[in-house]
Order: sequence, then structure tokens, then C-alpha cells
Amino acid sequence: MVIAAEKAAKSLLQLEFQQLTFIPLKGYRISYSKKGNRLPLKMISQIPRLLLAVYQEHQWIKKVVKRYSIDAIISDNRFGLYHAGIPSVYITHQLLIKTGHHSLEKIAQKIHFWFIRKYTNCWVPDFEGKDNIAGELSHPSRYPSNVRYLGALSRFEKKEQPRKKYDLLVLLSGPEPQRSVFEAILLPQLQAYHQSILLVRGLPGTDEKEGNVWLPGSGNPQLIVTNHLSAGELNDAIQQAELVVTRSGYTTVMDLVKLKKKAVLVPTPGQTEQEYLAWHLMKQDFFYTTLQEGFSLPDALAGTADFPFVVPSFDMEQYKKVVYEFVRSL
Repeated sequence: MVIAAEKAAKSLLQLEFQQLTFIPLKGYRISYSKKGNRLPLKMISQIPRLLLAVYQEHQWIKKVVKRYSIDAIISDNRFGLYHAGIPSVYITHQLLIKTGHHSLEKIAQKIHFWFIRKYTNCWVPDFEGKDNIAGELSHPSRYPSNVRYLGALSRFEKKEQPRKKYDLLVLLSGPEPQRSVFEAILLPQLQAYHQSILLVRGLPGTDEKEGNVWLPGSGNPQLIVTNHLSAGELNDAIQQAELVVTRSGYTTVMDLVKLKKKAVLVPTPGQTEQEYLAWHLMKQDFFYTTLQEGFSLPDALAGTADFPFVVPSFDMEQYKKVVYEFVRSL
């Protein structure tokens, strides 16, 4: 098996799959604005460069397939990694691309579906039917015929924990500069919250593992700061926490659903997918949602006091059947 990735994604995957072969694959190099309301315009301005990158990665995958004798491709939201000679699968939960503008959404959807049809199959990590996680993101009114619902994906396993270790677990993630912006908002409030807290900064591949260099001497002595946790460590930390504060990225949401963990979702400003998902899940009584702008930890904690946190029981093993049938077909 060969994994193509770079930077933080590569570092994260290498921690989990040290025995596999890794090759460099340049990312799309999408940049994000510091102000969320400017993000749509900034994204539109990068479309020509994105399309060039897709063309280049499509030419690149042809060479890789030949060099490594690849039998099949599984692409995680990379538009150009399809191949005419072997089965190729595209994975996305966002069949409907939220832009915040109806006309732009229609254009984006047509472009997206054009790429999806280039693949043998499109796997959607959600459940078919009305009982699902991502709402209209994964269930638009129309979609390509090669779409197949995979069921939710999570690397974590629910297990008994001897005791609660943290009153609060804060998981930072996502692109800069918003990751650092949210960290700067949170740190003073976490220092004033004199309960046990674990802050995971979401920086895989950085040198220092753990420390308190961000905390003044009068800060909370029960605040532990770490750059990154392995999958096993994070699995335990989530279940050892009374409450999780995190972004509403879809991977994180699927992990929380599987572990049935109470959480406060804070969508990345300007990322319309995260914003839709967070408010959709709050309406479904899954998780509590609040905004980054004006974020108040006391207010967020007060809001969770009477929140239902009713996460349905989904079949989190459904994906195995889909993958098994795909492997058998090769």
C-alpha cells in the first residue's frame, strides 16, 4: 500500500501507519482569510490555481500508477486522482458544496459532480436516508449515479474509562490563521477556568510535545497543553473528558458521534460547510454550537447545562461491507 501526502497530514498518517510507503503529494495550497466574511471571495480568487493543481495531480497519478503497479486508488477529496485503467474511488461527505451564495452553490455543484463522475465510485461517509449526520451536505436532491453511502467513519473505539480525568478537553484544528486566532481567544479564558483542562493544539509534526510556555505564572495549574496526541491517546482523552470544545470538522463530528460524547462545536469562521454542519447538529440536539466571534467559555458552559445531547445509535461498522466488496472486485 502506498500513501501520498505531505506536511501535517503526512506526519499524522506516519504516526499511525509507520510500516507503509509514503510518497510526496503536493497539497492544493489554499489560503484562508483572517476575517471569515472575506473567505468566499478569497476562495473564488484561487479557483484558477486550484484547477491547474488538479490537472497536474491527474498527470502525476498516471506516473505513480505505472511506477508502483497500483491496482486501485482511493482519493480523499482530491479531484484529479482518477485513472481510466484501474478502479478509483473518491471520498467526500460534501455532495452539496456550501458557499453561502445560491448561484455559486449551483456552479460549484456542477463542477464537483463532473469530477465525481470521472471516478468509478464516490463513497459518502454518512448514512443513507433521513437518519444521517450531515444533512443536506451529503443528501442533496440529486446526485451522480456512482454515489454510495459508506456509513460514518471513525478510528476510535468506545471503551470503559475508570474515571473522568478532565473537566474540559479543547481540541484545536484546521487551517491557519483561524487555528491560532481561536487559540488566542481561548487561552486567557482557560487560565481563568480553575478546573482540569487538556488543550490539544492540533499541531502534528512539531518538535515540542508538551509544555506550559504559553501560560503566565498566575494561570491555571490544572491546564495541560500538548501539540498533538496519537490516535490511541486522543481516543482515551475524549472519553476521559466531561465535555469537549472543538471545531465542527466532519471527521471530528463522526468521532464524537461514535463515542457519544458531549461537545461544544465552534465552526471555523467563513467555512460555510462547518457553519452549516454545526447549526444543523444543534437543531438535531446532537451537540451545542456557538460562534468563535465573541466566544465566552462561561456562556458556552451555561448553554450546555440544559442541552439534551441526544446522539442516535448509528451502525458504525457499515463501511466494512462496502470496503470488503470493493477489495473483492479488484
